[in-house]
Amino acid sequence: MNTVPVPRDLQEFSHIFTQNGFSVYLVGGAIRDIFLKKKPTDWDVATNASPQQVSKIFKRVIPTGIEHGTVTIPFRSHMIECTTFRTEQGYSDGRHPDKIHYAATIEEDLSRRDFTMNAIAVSLPDGKVIDPFNGRADIKKRIIKTVGSPTERFSEDGLRPLRAVRFSTLTGFTIEPETFAAIQPALTVTGRVAVERVRDELVKLIMSEQPLTGLDYLEKSGLMDLFLPELAQCRGIEQKGRHQFDVLDHLYRACAAAPQNEPEVRIAALFHDIGKPIVRSLDESGNFTFYHHETVSAKMTKKIMERLRFPNRSIEMVTHLIRMHMFHYEPVWTDAAVRRFIVSTGVEYIEPLFLLRRADSAAITGTSTLLPDLVEFRERINHILAQKHVFSLKDLAVTGNDLKKAGITHGPSIGIVLRELHNTVLDDPSLNTKERLIKIALAFCNERKIPLIIF
Repeated sequence: MNTVPVPRDLQEFSHIFTQNGFSVYLVGGAIRDIFLKKKPTDWDVATNASPQQVSKIFKRVIPTGIEHGTVTIPFRSHMIECTTFRTEQGYSDGRHPDKIHYAATIEEDLSRRDFTMNAIAVSLPDGKVIDPFNGRADIKKRIIKTVGSPTERFSEDGLRPLRAVRFSTLTGFTIEPETFAAIQPALTVTGRVAVERVRDELVKLIMSEQPLTGLDYLEKSGLMDLFLPELAQCRGIEQKGRHQFDVLDHLYRACAAAPQNEPEVRIAALFHDIGKPIVRSLDESGNFTFYHHETVSAKMTKKIMERLRFPNRSIEMVTHLIRMHMFHYEPVWTDAAVRRFIVSTGVEYIEPLFLLRRADSAAITGTSTLLPDLVEFRERINHILAQKHVFSLKDLAVTGNDLKKAGITHGPSIGIVLRELHNTVLDDPSLNTKERLIKIALAFCNERKIPLIIF
């Protein structure tokens, strides 16, 4: 295949370059997707036009990385990243080139790229394929291979070993042996990469089609010891009982079994038992126990995610799911007990928590089917949620201002009374009326000798 079809929007986009005397090429992940028979999600192009020249021929240009020759061009419904042909020289920080020189040809530009599958260009608008490093053949063979010496490529950019591992999660891909062997000697350079960039690559790996492959490479390359040593320490920790895998393989499988469109659930699945090596002990029967591992795992995960600078919201959700993942249910529970479980878990966490439980189960049994008791529990929760009960203080029929008007004016006491009213309504939702709750509040204050001011 010497040419590939070019979408109409991209043809029209490229005509703006050619009509002004410039050449332009489609590059990057879009071409890899084309040869993998996937629909590209982003378009990146390379051109012999400078950023200043690009700015003159398009009405609107965003200078996203103009110091490196990159601008973003809004075109129709697309945001197209456009970079001037360039070569790079010196990488003293192990990530960014010390000097950038504009190149004369697309072939020179492709020679600076990381892997052969990413060093392919398509001429626009005619769709002619430029492939100086046989990237198409490597894509066909599902091989990840550096452009030229892997030692040189990895020493230039410490993120590239992580990218190699992440690309291995594409279905059926493997890292070429010489390329893989060059990862461990480059760990010092990789260790200098900004943690945000490391985090982003790890998240892409975790959220990929085949995270098991990537996690295996991450472990065997030494990258896991570098960035996730707590996870690496789970290797060889046997569990026995229902578990046929050690803790690390169980975590790998739980991660892969979690939904691909639920980042926090997948991350929680990968870390949910990470505290087991710390709490493991033997009981009198010679069986391993892991008491309170969910609490220890949540604390460890919080430290890991803070170290990698995850957003606070993600940290809060992941650690809460891990802390709750060992939840227990008995069919004899009253509806009030189920309501209390919903409150302690949080309405917004119910679905993610059950998704995590399914992934955990799949990693043990090979099937994500919940046990009958948990199916019943989920149905009861759904039924109660549909009734729109009082699951938080804001759902009460009274507010703090209502309590003040009733004579409960001591600040800290108001919070105490509201929580008592909430507990009362969880037991009996029919009591959630303003009149009844005021009476209950006043009686509670009299019983607890909380001072009242009657107006």
